Amino acid sequence: MNRIFRLGSSALFILYVLSFIFTFSSSLPNYISSTFLAGLTSEQATGFIYIFCAVVTTAIFVFMPALFRKYGNYRLTLYLCVMVFLSSLGLAFGKNVYLVVFCFALNYVAITLVSLCLDVFIEHNSEDADTGTIRSIYLTAINIAWLLSPWLSGLLVGTDAYWKVFLAAASVMIPTTLLVSYNLKNFKDPEYSDLKFFATAREVSASKNLRSVFACSFLLNFFFAWMVIYTPLYLNKYVGFSWVTIGLMFTIMLIPFVLVQVPAGELADRKYGEKEMLSVGFVVMAIATALIPLVGDGNFWIWAVLLFVGRTGAAIVQVMSDTYFFKNIGEKNVDVIMMYRLMSLLAYGAAPLVAIVFLWYFKIEYLFFVLGFLMLFGLRYSVAIRDTK
Repeated sequence: MNRIFRLGSSALFILYVLSFIFTFSSSLPNYISSTFLAGLTSEQATGFIYIFCAVVTTAIFVFMPALFRKYGNYRLTLYLCVMVFLSSLGLAFGKNVYLVVFCFALNYVAITLVSLCLDVFIEHNSEDADTGTIRSIYLTAINIAWLLSPWLSGLLVGTDAYWKVFLAAASVMIPTTLLVSYNLKNFKDPEYSDLKFFATAREVSASKNLRSVFACSFLLNFFFAWMVIYTPLYLNKYVGFSWVTIGLMFTIMLIPFVLVQVPAGELADRKYGEKEMLSVGFVVMAIATALIPLVGDGNFWIWAVLLFVGRTGAAIVQVMSDTYFFKNIGEKNVDVIMMYRLMSLLAYGAAPLVAIVFLWYFKIEYLFFVLGFLMLFGLRYSVAIRDTK
């Protein structure tokens, strides 16, 4: 049994495999969740559910250093994996709407916190000189899982069998939990300092480079939030694509995250800095997203290509933001890492809040005009950073 789960001597290799399997589980329901929740409640209520989950997770982040000190990163990761498993089962078989919403919130929180725990493991095993390559391989492992999951989710859902997707996600958490249990128990925790929110915010604000990369991360995650919540709803309910077609389309859409990030990370390490590549990424995202409302019909390939191009820009921004950030901090800067990951939570809280207000006055397709315009603000921050090369 031990031999099966000890998949090599490299700690990084284990973490890459673990990240792939965990992400495959957590990403399976990702693109169908908003439509699933909207079917139980409403589109606007779905936005409020995402806001609630982001607020709760943000509040829990304040206590994460204390939890790290009490349980250690290994045990905390293990407990959170069990929470993801149980909440996925609740989503699969829950009948009461309040129970389903509770399980969704628990699932959302636990998945986000596991990602933070994996960040600590990865940073512990990273050298600054190779951060770009390590982070890009790590992100590629994650993104291969993202690449596979939409297509499989579409097949499992069919017309409305959402429970199959959540059950599949719960099943994949079993090997995830076993990998954590067998391979990470000897992890030696660094010293964890309490998250001093305002002090850390001042520290980040005082550094132009950190401030700028935080802003880039927020904009990227704002983009992800709107696209994850509202693109499936729009394509399924308003354009009329089936879930099988949407799953295949999203698989094509996510290919850039597998093809682009390792070469981009290596270029950032060896040849170019991050500034120029971040700027290109934001421009590509802005143009591709702003074109979405202009596609009026249900032509599969037009949609697939447009979404593919937008995600090419997002893939570049993601790996460049992470590379730049982790080149400028160390594993003991857990408070800064946590603040950086808060950008995702803040974006997932702000994005549906802005969308809810916007949808009171405008049609859903115009969200993409606004999103494309907002991505151009990324240029203000990308050009402000000082390249590490």
